[in-house]
Amino acid sequence: MSIVEAEILKDEPGIHVVYLNNPETRNSMTLEMGLAFHRTFQTLASLDPLPRAVIITGRNDVFSAGGDLKLLKSFSEKSRNENREFMQSFYKLFLTVRDMPFPVLACVNGHAVGAALALALACDLRYFLPDAKYAFNFVKIGIHPGMGSSFLVKEVAGMAQAQELLLTGRYISGAEAMQRGLCHGVFSADEIFDRTVDLAREIGSAAPLAVRLLKRSLYASGDLDQALQREAEAQAENYVSADFREAIAAIEDKRTPLYVDK
Repeated sequence: MSIVEAEILKDEPGIHVVYLNNPETRNSMTLEMGLAFHRTFQTLASLDPLPRAVIITGRNDVFSAGGDLKLLKSFSEKSRNENREFMQSFYKLFLTVRDMPFPVLACVNGHAVGAALALALACDLRYFLPDAKYAFNFVKIGIHPGMGSSFLVKEVAGMAQAQELLLTGRYISGAEAMQRGLCHGVFSADEIFDRTVDLAREIGSAAPLAVRLLKRSLYASGDLDQALQREAEAQAENYVSADFREAIAAIEDKRTPLYVDK
């Protein structure tokens, strides 16, 4: 058994699923899991053709309990420099989802706390259970928020939500997370995976080159003028692509476009 597993969704060759799979620790985020997670996504990013979309979820109706207690306790025995260097590299293992050339969807099929919830926010789209528990509980255990959460909550839901959720470490339900803008939808345990697949399929039906370029643009920093420059460069690449020729032909023929992965 691997603690991170990947498979191609049956009958959906462009959609891959990455499973967190360590039931003994409720998928807590260990170094071993981080290394396996990073290797898995690097493998996916090297595929030809690239995936149209990748879904992250957990096995056995568990998403992730967040930081591993054994790992957390070990930090008190190390120096400040050792801990700083470790945390920077450790978080990047999971946050590699932001660098992927394809959309990543989080099917958060259980509780997600601390670093696990930050991982979900680092994904491009995220779906929660209405009654599961979600929290950035870092201050409750005596540490500054990590896994990029002090940035990600502001980016996803705004400063007001970041202030309240990070400073209190409060637990909220998936329904409340939806109201606060932390996720894109809430679905029951019976339907969350299938509904996430539906969204992945919808994204996968779009022009793959345009989607890949758009993901890069969405997370680029800068002002409006810089955004306009990026859009012009991306569209210039699109206009000479097979995807664009197929899109125009489909419009003229009044049919659904059929994009071929390159």
